[in-house]
Amino acid sequence: MGRRENAEKMVNQVRDRDGLTEEEFLAAYRPGDYVRPSVAADMVIFTVTDRNEENYRKIPEKELRILLIKRGGHPYLGFWALPGGFVRPTETTRQAAERELREETGVDRVYLEQLYTFSQPKRDPRTWVMSCSYMALIDSSQVALRAGDDADQAAWFKVECRIIGYREEGLKTGGETGDDGKWEVWELTLSCEDTCLKTILEKREGEAFTESRIADRGGLAFDHGCIIAYGLERLRGKLNYTDLAFHLMPEYFTLTQLQQVYEVILDKELPAAAFRRKVMPMVRETEQYTENEGHRPSRLYRRKDKE
Repeated sequence: MGRRENAEKMVNQVRDRDGLTEEEFLAAYRPGDYVRPSVAADMVIFTVTDRNEENYRKIPEKELRILLIKRGGHPYLGFWALPGGFVRPTETTRQAAERELREETGVDRVYLEQLYTFSQPKRDPRTWVMSCSYMALIDSSQVALRAGDDADQAAWFKVECRIIGYREEGLKTGGETGDDGKWEVWELTLSCEDTCLKTILEKREGEAFTESRIADRGGLAFDHGCIIAYGLERLRGKLNYTDLAFHLMPEYFTLTQLQQVYEVILDKELPAAAFRRKVMPMVRETEQYTENEGHRPSRLYRRKDKE
């Protein structure tokens, strides 16, 4: 008998304070004695698209977009929400996120990372539900949207999130004032054709959106406004020290297009010379140029580690 088998045998012979071995304890264990949460995997799926321009000679500007689905059932019937669903007993939370991504967009093998587990009490009116959220970055040209079983439709929404003010104390809940301190008030705006959603979030100054609270839901279901804001916060933060933006780019792109992606995510203009110094070690120029775009052809680049 090997060391592992001996160790397992010794563990199985150890008795607890009630005189039970592990095997006897497990045989008598009743999971129903404890309240257990449901676990969902919710997807923050970002992409970048070109804004429609009437002047074909003008280089199209970029828009950061996020995928939302319109709920076709209770709760929050008719509200917009992140794509997601409950984790099945046979899968991990990541596998559930990958499944939801395939079902909603038809793509897989894209950049995917876990964001945070949102577990605030009463975040779901049905029951105790914890959401393990994930962020995905995809090239929109590779996507074919299709709404899931519990959704009426799926659409890409332009996303913007800006601070709009401060308040000196927390929200009032149940007649009681929250913790004192300086709180930031943020407006999350999501727009698609004739639909515009505005969610007002409040978070303590200096903290992440994982601790934010919803002041005005603005047509978004559950606490998905907090999840979206945190996903955007994570994306913005990682642009400073990673090449994450390349996961939103096609294989070939101009430096102007790449700069536009950085600017639309960070919500600010960047000096062209400084930007090019920053990204040149990460890209390789090709012998190809843009064609049929109504303006002077520009050299195309590709991500260096794609070679």
